[in-house]
Amino acid sequence: MALYVTTPDQSQLFLKQNSSLVFSTTATSSGTVIDVDTTQTFQGIDGFGFTLTGGSAILLNQLKSADRTALLQELFSPEGNGIGISYLRISIGASDLSDRVFTYNDLTTGQTDLTMAKFSLDPERADLIPILKQILTINPDIKILGSPWTPPSWMKTNGNSKGGSLKPDYYDAYALYFVKYIQGMKAEGIPIDAITVQNEPLNPYNNPSLLMQADEQTVFIKKNLGPAFQKAGITTKIILYDHNADRTDYPLAILADADARKYVDGSAFHLYSGRIDALTPVHNQYPDKHVYFTEQWTGSKGSFSGDLAWHVKNLLIGATRNWSRNVLEWNLASDPALNPHTDGGCTECLGALTIGASVTRNVSYYIIAHAAKFVRPGSVRIASSNLTGLSNVAFKAPNGNKVLLVQNENGSSQTFTIKFGSKTVQTTLPAGAVGTYVW
Repeated sequence: MALYVTTPDQSQLFLKQNSSLVFSTTATSSGTVIDVDTTQTFQGIDGFGFTLTGGSAILLNQLKSADRTALLQELFSPEGNGIGISYLRISIGASDLSDRVFTYNDLTTGQTDLTMAKFSLDPERADLIPILKQILTINPDIKILGSPWTPPSWMKTNGNSKGGSLKPDYYDAYALYFVKYIQGMKAEGIPIDAITVQNEPLNPYNNPSLLMQADEQTVFIKKNLGPAFQKAGITTKIILYDHNADRTDYPLAILADADARKYVDGSAFHLYSGRIDALTPVHNQYPDKHVYFTEQWTGSKGSFSGDLAWHVKNLLIGATRNWSRNVLEWNLASDPALNPHTDGGCTECLGALTIGASVTRNVSYYIIAHAAKFVRPGSVRIASSNLTGLSNVAFKAPNGNKVLLVQNENGSSQTFTIKFGSKTVQTTLPAGAVGTYVW
């Protein structure tokens, strides 16, 4: 059995332990037991990763070629010292962590383009597309999710990148915009596995952003986007909502509409408000529709120990125990001044990497590493004892490996027993530590 540990004091950072852990049929001393059971299976896993923001792509692209290649290998390969990122979210057009606001069909005031004749991916050709192509050479099977922060301003009620709503007159044009995007990326050799209809549809205060109520998203999916994908032969998944777990009424309202539901693969969530266990009732009402966890930031004013504890408990363990097929942290990279971002965009978002004169690995790098390296796409969550103080979740990987993530939430080191079938092994985790066990 292999064990990788991260401690809150950073003395161990996803460090492989030298200790020998061997399952035995000889009963170990009594105490806390985590029983791992492969006969009880839950959802499949699509992957773990980050949002590759426009700003992240710029910073990666500015590295010297050899340095960039080595860093991308470390990030996206599960081999050697790689952490095996297996899922990426990208913005369709600019996000607030792009260096400027743009869409793929920006026009001068008064112009429209219903046929998308002027649609162009040119804004991504300098940085995002080259970086994605390099990532795909390392991991050709990586899943990519596209999310728009705003439609082109000419389609909006306020004619602005920030806020406003999508005018019903442009629903067909916007559906075609998605089609052109997926086709354009495919022509670049970049397959888009899924899209969300709108990032944070109930947050019109970001730049860029859009207010899109549930009834609007329902109509857009069933009358425009779904039929447009069908007509174009596009199999990219349509995922709805993409916002906080406190408003599960939003995805449930759309899923309740049979005409919209037939086009939808599932619902995506963030956790800036709400509780992670709210995902389970959504799954239970529509068990044939998937659940995804698509964004959570770590802030520059947070602490390593606090963020490690919260994100592992609520996301790596919490989201997957509540049926999520993935866990994505927010931005992959920022510079030492927390740039780039748009005017009005996030000024405190800490990347998994800080890329400046050197590259620093921050807390979300290690959070994702604990799952991504061994819980590979195609893994299945399996049963494990749900314990207070030793939060955990278990998986069976496609290669047959069993993977158990354990978080010691206590203020002192904890010794406990892992039971698998008729065999047991005793192990100890330091106070506040996270361990990934692989056998």
